[in-house]
Amino acid sequence: MMMTALGLPLLFAFGGAFRGRDPAGMPLPDALGGLALRQHITQFMDRALQDTAITGRSTVCFVVQFDDADVLLDRHGRAVQTEVLARSAERLCAVLREGDTVARLEGGGFAIALAPVRRMDLEKMVQTAARLQSALAPPISIDAARLYVTCSIGFCLGAQSPLPNGAALLDAAQVAADEAQRNGPGAIRVFQAGMARKRADRDALRSDLEAALDNGQIRPFFQPQICTDTGAISGFEALARWVHPERGTIPPIEFLPAIEDAGLSERLGEVILYHALAALVRWDKAGLRVPNVGVNFSSAELRNPRLAEKLKWELDRFDLTPDRLCVEILETVIAETDNDVIVLNISALAKLGCGIDLDDFGTGHASITNIRRFAVRRIKIDRSFVIKVDEDREQQKLVSGILSLAERMGLETLAEGVETQGEHAMLAQLGCGHVQGFLFARPMPFDDTHDWIIQHQSRRAAPPRIGSRAR
Repeated sequence: MMMTALGLPLLFAFGGAFRGRDPAGMPLPDALGGLALRQHITQFMDRALQDTAITGRSTVCFVVQFDDADVLLDRHGRAVQTEVLARSAERLCAVLREGDTVARLEGGGFAIALAPVRRMDLEKMVQTAARLQSALAPPISIDAARLYVTCSIGFCLGAQSPLPNGAALLDAAQVAADEAQRNGPGAIRVFQAGMARKRADRDALRSDLEAALDNGQIRPFFQPQICTDTGAISGFEALARWVHPERGTIPPIEFLPAIEDAGLSERLGEVILYHALAALVRWDKAGLRVPNVGVNFSSAELRNPRLAEKLKWELDRFDLTPDRLCVEILETVIAETDNDVIVLNISALAKLGCGIDLDDFGTGHASITNIRRFAVRRIKIDRSFVIKVDEDREQQKLVSGILSLAERMGLETLAEGVETQGEHAMLAQLGCGHVQGFLFARPMPFDDTHDWIIQHQSRRAAPPRIGSRAR
C-alpha cells in the first residue's frame, strides 16, 4: 500500500521506477526519491479524467504547501528541511488509500491525486484535507530537536477543473493552495473560478510593481528629523513612494501590502537603500550637513543571512561610514521574532556601526530584554502617543514614562508625527531628543531637499514656546 501511495506502479507504467536521486544528482531520502514528479501525476490525472465519461468515476487533486517554509530553511538549513519533507511524505502516504498518488513539487510542496471514485463531494474532500493536516501535526524529531510544521491545502474536484486534463487540474489546486496560504497558517481552500482571476490580477500587479521598481517610479521621499535642543537637522528618513505616470503619487498604504504579497520586499529595500546612500553622497558634495539617513528594513530583508555583508558592501561602494545609516526596524518585528537569523543580523549591523532605531515604539510590546538584546540605539515614539501631547495630561504621562525609560537605558528618542508647535514644545520640555513630522516638512523628493535644507538653516531660531493650550 505504501509503495502504491508513493506512485511506484505509475512509474513502472511509464518505463521503470525512479532512482532515489533528484535531477541535480544529489541523493534524496527514500521517502522523497520514491515519489512521483509533476509530469507523472498529471498523466495519472489525465487518464482518470479521460475515463470519467465511461466509468463515472473522477479524481481530485490536493496541493499541500508548508507554512513558514522559508523560516524552517533559514533556521535549520537545507538538510533538515529535506528530512522534514521526507518524514512528511511518509505521514501523508500513511493516511492515503491504495491507488492514491503523491508527487513532490518544486519548492517543497506535495501534490496528491486520489484514486478515481464515483462520488467525491465537497464535504468529504474538506475532511480529507483536514486529515492530511492532522497527519503532519505531531512534532518531527531530528537530531534531538522537535520541529512542528503546519500546512495550508488547496484542492480542486475533477468536475471543477477549468479544462479536462491533469495539468489544468493541478494548476487549479495550486491556485487554491496559494489562496489558502494567503489566509493561513493552516487554511484549506477549494478552487473557485474567481481565484484564477484574482491570481491573474496579482500577477499583473506584480509585473507593474517590478516595472515601477526598475524604472524609478518607486523611490524614496525624504522627511527631515530635527534636534529639539538645537533645531539642527539630525537626519532624514527615506520613505518609499510610488510616483505613477498616470495616477500621481500613490500612498504607501495602497502599494506596500502588494509589495509584500508579491515577494518584492527585498527588491524594494535594495532600491530605497541605494537612493538613500546616494542622497548622503550628494548632500555631502553640496556641503549640506546631514548626519545620517534612516531606512526601514522589513522582516523579509532581516531574514537574509548575508544582510550585514550586503550593507557593508553598499556602504563601501558609496565610501560612507556605517554610522551614516540608521536601520529602522518595526517594534512588532522585535517583539514577535524568535528567528535566530534576524537576531544575528541586527546584532551584526549594530557591531558594524549602523544605528538601530526601534520604529513605532509603543505598538508592539517589545520587552526591555529585547531592546537590550537587539542593541537598539534609539526608540521612535509612535504618533498615537504624540497627538495632543500638549493638551492631554494622560498623553504627557505616557510620553514622560517612555522618555524616563529611555534615559535610564541610555537610549536616544525621536517622536514621530509632530504636527503642531505645541506638540513640539511639550516634547522638547519633556526631554525628547528629536522630532519628525508635518510641522517641519512632509516627505519630499530628493530634488526638493536642497532648498529645504538651506531654508531651514536660515530660519533656525530659539526653541519654541509652549502655547496657552497646555495645562
